[in-house]
Amino acid sequence: MRIVEVGPRDGLQNEAAVIPTDAKVAFVDLLGKTGVSEIEVSSFVSPKWVPQLADAEEVFKRIRREPGVVYSALVPNEKGLERARAAGVDKIAVFTAASETFNRKNINASIAESIERFRPVIRDAGVPVRAYVSTAFWCPYEGKVAPAAVADVVRRLADLGAGEISIGDTIGKAVPDEVRALLGLLLPSPVPLALHFHDTYGHAVENALCGWKEFGIEAFDASAGGLGGCPYAPGASGNVATEALARALPGTGVDVEAVRRAAAIVAPHAGPARRPRVD
Repeated sequence: MRIVEVGPRDGLQNEAAVIPTDAKVAFVDLLGKTGVSEIEVSSFVSPKWVPQLADAEEVFKRIRREPGVVYSALVPNEKGLERARAAGVDKIAVFTAASETFNRKNINASIAESIERFRPVIRDAGVPVRAYVSTAFWCPYEGKVAPAAVADVVRRLADLGAGEISIGDTIGKAVPDEVRALLGLLLPSPVPLALHFHDTYGHAVENALCGWKEFGIEAFDASAGGLGGCPYAPGASGNVATEALARALPGTGVDVEAVRRAAAIVAPHAGPARRPRVD
């Protein structure tokens, strides 16, 4: 069972107040000791679009890398890839959506255009590549997303050479029956799948359990303390908390108390750490 800790990137990217680089470095350093297998440290997007992560190079330069932990970053294009490779990332991630409207509002490109942008990035990465597919269940603009639309994006990303694809419930509206419908169509998959749930309506943990118990998914994204949230879903709570998944899923090897200590590093600088329901 593998937990990909996305708190330093997805958890912090939409915070309005600038979080000190020192706090980000300390956050990543403590997360490296929690037992998570991968940490998405930052994003090499233009500081104009995500000013919170303008210090990506500095954070990568200063973190202490723990043996066995993968330190990854999000990249949007070839320029971002150059910056990421110079920083010594272990893995990169690219991102698109299954909803045309969301993709245009989020990255100002159609789905097809975004995938074409990834072609040279994936080809020249030189490190493993993961791809995100956002709005895989519901879109804040288009409503329910057809599983066939998701399957088409997954196929195209796999054909490009993505080594792992993370399926995202961006606004946290999915329920287990919808998880079953989508995974039933996606599996067997040409590449390994991960699941990325938000907990807006309190279903994230049960959705993850459905993915694991019924379909054998063993990779899940989570954010320490439930930090984060989708800016396109007003009032939405954050990503599913790493602590919640570590309690619910067996064999993660994640130390819940250590994750809490890590989240406490950035909590005073960010908005309140919103914790999902833990049954």
